[in-house]
Amino acid sequence: MMKHILCIFLLVFIFSCTDGSYTKKILEDQGYTEVEITGYSFFACSKDDWYHTGFRAKSPINRPVSGTVCSGLLFKGHTIRLD
Repeated sequence: MMKHILCIFLLVFIFSCTDGSYTKKILEDQGYTEVEITGYSFFACSKDDWYHTGFRAKSPINRPVSGTVCSGLLFKGHTIRLD
């Protein structure tokens, strides 16, 4: 029973480490269009990043791209990392 509770807690924790609306705004501000949020991206960001939000979009030069927006909690900015 304890393993089930731990697994549920871990899944909730992982899915809460994405921020779709913030990620979409960041990408659109940088010229990306047709932004689609793909969810949490394991191992895509550094240990200092709290949010790891994956995405697919059209780049500013109209090419399809995918990647992750990495963000910190308070004073750390964000980074767009392309696959």
